[in-house]
Amino acid sequence: MLNPKEIHKTPIKDLVSENYVFASVLHYFGINFYQYEENSLQEVCKKFKVNPDQLVGELEVWANRKEPKAEELYLHPIEVLVAYLKKKHYFFVRQELPFLSNMVAGIKLDGEFAAILADLRIMFPMFVEDFIHHIHEEESRVFKRIYLLHEIETGQFSLNDALKILEESPIANLAHAHEDHDDEMVGIRKLTKNYILSEDAPLSMKILYNELQNFERELVIHARIEDELLFPKAVELEREVLRQLKKQIKSN
Repeated sequence: MLNPKEIHKTPIKDLVSENYVFASVLHYFGINFYQYEENSLQEVCKKFKVNPDQLVGELEVWANRKEPKAEELYLHPIEVLVAYLKKKHYFFVRQELPFLSNMVAGIKLDGEFAAILADLRIMFPMFVEDFIHHIHEEESRVFKRIYLLHEIETGQFSLNDALKILEESPIANLAHAHEDHDDEMVGIRKLTKNYILSEDAPLSMKILYNELQNFERELVIHARIEDELLFPKAVELEREVLRQLKKQIKSN
């Protein structure tokens, strides 16, 4: 355990080894940990004009960050669930993917790791492109569909327009299309042999593999929330909206 009183004098490699989250916090402040492993936190912060206490405080915030459990999300209405998923999309695109891309492009090593990094520099950008396309498609189709259902439910469309909307892209079809993206990192997992490294592997590779594995774990949880919570709630909402419309038609 690192001594809080000595943390400013501690080399970056020791800080990051103690808590891998520190690597992503450094990236948040524009610092590539793998370029300054031998420098102390104080030296790096001075170079980048960063307050070391602020950086350490941010580390504590990140380390204590907790995601809501599926049971908690289930109890919320669907619009809260959509807002949570959009926030996660934003975090993926603005923080996690840039951090991973930065490591893949910037880490320089020799031997077997040089070959792996060379393959990752080809594979990872393609994964990022596909993933971002998937997010945009999900937000423009699935989330938009849910917003439209809410607008129909609150009477913002005429009866005829509402029926036309309900006939187009039902939620069940969107759910089937979504299942095709549930294992997006299979190629990277195979390349890294399930993120397994020897104890004497370079620190930068340990962190890269750890962050790739954590990201994949997050994607699995994210997909499960969508498949098991979002889509069932959306199907139920669609069913209820259709029931209300049929009731209106009968009463006319």
